[in-house]
Amino acid sequence: MRKPQALIFDWDNTLVDSWPSIHQALTETLVAMGHPVWSLETTQERVRLSLRDSFPKLFGERWTEARQIYLDAFRAIHLEQLRPLPGREALVKDLDAAGYFLAIVSNKTGPLLRLEVERLGWEPHFRRTIGANDAAADKPRREPVDMALSDSGIEAGDAVWFVGDTAVDMECAHNSGCVPVLLGDFDPALPEFEECKPLLAFHDCSSLFSHLRTL
Repeated sequence: MRKPQALIFDWDNTLVDSWPSIHQALTETLVAMGHPVWSLETTQERVRLSLRDSFPKLFGERWTEARQIYLDAFRAIHLEQLRPLPGREALVKDLDAAGYFLAIVSNKTGPLLRLEVERLGWEPHFRRTIGANDAAADKPRREPVDMALSDSGIEAGDAVWFVGDTAVDMECAHNSGCVPVLLGDFDPALPEFEECKPLLAFHDCSSLFSHLRTL
C-alpha cells in the first residue's frame, strides 16, 4: 500500500461525538411530526444519510417542514454539546504537521459543519470542509470527495484515504476510488460493512498514525 497524500475524514462520530445533539434534535422532530420516538440505539443505527436524502423517505411530502424543525432544534444545542472524540484533536494536529492534505466530507449541513469546525479551532488544519448540500450530491456519492480535492492537485484514488465510521463512508470511498478506512471501536466483519468493506481498520488514532509512519 502506498503512503497517502491526502486523508478525507467524516465528521460526526469519526472526529466528534455528535449523537447527543443529533438524537435530541431528531426526537423533537419526530414528536412534532407525529411519529414514534426512536431510542438512542435506533438513531445510531439509522442515521447515515444527509437530510435531503433521508427525510423524504421518513416524512414524505412534509419532509421540508421536518427539516426546518430539525435544523432549528439542532442549531439551539449543537455547539454547546460538541465534544471531540478521544485522541482526535492530537491526530488532526499530527497529520497536519506531517504535511498531509486534510479535508472533511460530511453529511451534516455545510454551514453547521463549518461552525463546529470553527468552534473547536480546527479550521487551520483542514484545507476543505464539505458538508451536505455543498456539492451536487451527498455521501455516498463521489461528488463531495471531488469537491474536497478540487484545486489540491491530488486526484481521488489510492493516494487518498477516506476515514469514517459507517458503511456510508466506506461506500463513498469505493465510489470515489479512494482507500476505505474504518476508524473506531467497530468490527469490520459486521453486516453493515458486507457490501462495502474497509480496506484498513483502526480502533484508535495512535494505531492509525503509527501505521502511516511505516509506509
